[in-house]
Amino acid sequence: MVRWPFGLLLVSWRYLWMTTPLHRTETRGDSGDLPPTLPASVVDDRSQPIAAGRGALWHRVFEVCVVDAALGPERLIAALAADLNAAAPTEAAVFCKLDGPDRTVRVGDEYVVRMPSPWDGPVRVVDSTDRSFRLATLVGHLEAGQVEFRARSDGPAVRFTIETWHRCASRLVDLLYARLRVAKEIQLNMWVRYCLGAARVAGGRVRDGVHVTTRRLDDEAGVHEACSRERAGS
Repeated sequence: MVRWPFGLLLVSWRYLWMTTPLHRTETRGDSGDLPPTLPASVVDDRSQPIAAGRGALWHRVFEVCVVDAALGPERLIAALAADLNAAAPTEAAVFCKLDGPDRTVRVGDEYVVRMPSPWDGPVRVVDSTDRSFRLATLVGHLEAGQVEFRARSDGPAVRFTIETWHRCASRLVDLLYARLRVAKEIQLNMWVRYCLGAARVAGGRVRDGVHVTTRRLDDEAGVHEACSRERAGS
């Protein structure tokens, strides 16, 4: 509570002065925007899936193309999995491991994301491969959903992507996110800067800025289908 107002001001200041080009699009979503099914083995009474949220389903993709990278996709994901804070803008988000044998990301491990706000973000690792890992929110998070970090080859370059699927965890968060758009812009700033941090970890440079795609699914049937898929997985 003591540090969050200063942190929020610092995040806002750096966001206003960021010179990296942002390519933003926002469109209406459809059934293609539904999140991956959660494995039953990582779901329990502390999970906070899409079904626990309120309002629209938000599907966002943040992506950078990294040229002249020293690390390929597998090595980049391994570096981030070994230290989630290596690319994180630490004034906006600090990943603290709560449960797991070491610092490396493994399925079932739990983290809390310390943010410049009155809320922190508890998450659990629900999937991990050589080129990706995915986190799901736990009770107490501002969001109800999932976020995936992945990398792939794009010719001689490396393409790094953060993809999120979520609904707001409460009416207050929905007000801040969907109506006032304060939380939405803070989220954008955090993941944009994480993408830039990943490019730095890869030892390359960003080509053509950061591309941000936002798709909003308001359709009740579509949100219901997302909830049904989660229940089918568990």
